[in-house]
Amino acid sequence: MAHILVVEDEPTLRILMTRMFRDAGYQVTAAATGAAGLQAALGAQHDLVVLDLMLPDLSGEEVLRVLLAARPDARVLILSSVAEVGRRVAVLDRGAADFVAKPFVNGDLMARVRLRIRDQGSFATNPTHTEVGDGAHLDLHRRDLVINGQRVQLSHREFTLMAHLLHRRGEVCTRQELLADVWGIAFDPGTNVVDVYVGRLRAKLASDTIETVRNVGYRLLAS
Repeated sequence: MAHILVVEDEPTLRILMTRMFRDAGYQVTAAATGAAGLQAALGAQHDLVVLDLMLPDLSGEEVLRVLLAARPDARVLILSSVAEVGRRVAVLDRGAADFVAKPFVNGDLMARVRLRIRDQGSFATNPTHTEVGDGAHLDLHRRDLVINGQRVQLSHREFTLMAHLLHRRGEVCTRQELLADVWGIAFDPGTNVVDVYVGRLRAKLASDTIETVRNVGYRLLAS
């Protein structure tokens, strides 16, 4: 049974989500403050953390920063009424797996939760290493690259992007698809964040591993 941690200070919403997730068959732990949520997240393994940004003590951004520094593989879904696009993009860039805006539709939130928990589980069922090409492998357990026997660290977002390109190897991934599936952004924020992260991966791989499809997106070349 998957375990979800809910960090939300508004009592009615916290109770609603706890009941909704439990009715869907998940085990749920709830916390009303950033400090309590961080303690719970660091004290036990959770398949997903649903985290508000506007908390009465620690900000959600601070909880996210400390949690991912201690547990880089933690999956965090941000649930917030924050309207600024820059702030939304920033938490995704820092390692959050998804962002759902308040007020939310129950069915949409549940679909996002199922997707992120399924993504988490897929790494455990796949082979430990997946070939990228030219002596490079992606270690799905340690979440880094192994290039000619040498380990190259990846940020959370770099790893998620690399895993997505591998899953779609040989196929063109549009920028909008990558924004939606890797950053959890269902709209174009007007930034070049996809291009920046593809550039970071290219700097760690052979230069021709990821092909640019002009005016469309990117493709990981077939091995």
